[in-house]
Amino acid sequence: MSLELNARETALVLIDLQRAVVSRELKPHTAAEVVERSAKLAEAVRAAGGSVIYVHVQINETVQLPADRPRPRPDGQIPPEASELVPEAGFRDGDALVTKRQWGAFYGTNLEQVLRRRGIKTIILGGIATNMGVESTARAAHDQGYALVFAEDAMSSMSAEMHRFPVENIFPIMGRVRSVAEIIEALRD
Repeated sequence: MSLELNARETALVLIDLQRAVVSRELKPHTAAEVVERSAKLAEAVRAAGGSVIYVHVQINETVQLPADRPRPRPDGQIPPEASELVPEAGFRDGDALVTKRQWGAFYGTNLEQVLRRRGIKTIILGGIATNMGVESTARAAHDQGYALVFAEDAMSSMSAEMHRFPVENIFPIMGRVRSVAEIIEALRD
């Protein structure tokens, strides 16, 4: 299936390309691959006249609720720089930066306001982790009526299985799953 994008109504939303997150071992794509492909995609979106939005999580402010498998966390405060975007992610003047305090990028943030003010109808999603921040953001975006494109090779997770399940079973129901190369090609058309 071909992919058609109106760049002026499209935003690339990149999830958690920050120091603490990209330092993890990821699969099936390494953190370095995800960051490199995300930066390349961001350049293409900007060049086509679209919007680029980076989302980062304030790790020390996330809620820790009772869970059967709680996420491990070091004792004490995590250094504030852990929440900073890595420079290789390609943040530029004119890009938006959204701060979140949970998995998804919509709840309790200004993401929807940023998208609406820019006239966005389509969101391209990438980042880390596929089955956590990306999927949570995708579900909220879908609920709000945004068309979705998933940059499969610009996202990854803690295991190939955790990445593969939403990419093969959830995302195709919500939108279109494409490679970075396919998305860039659609932006040029």
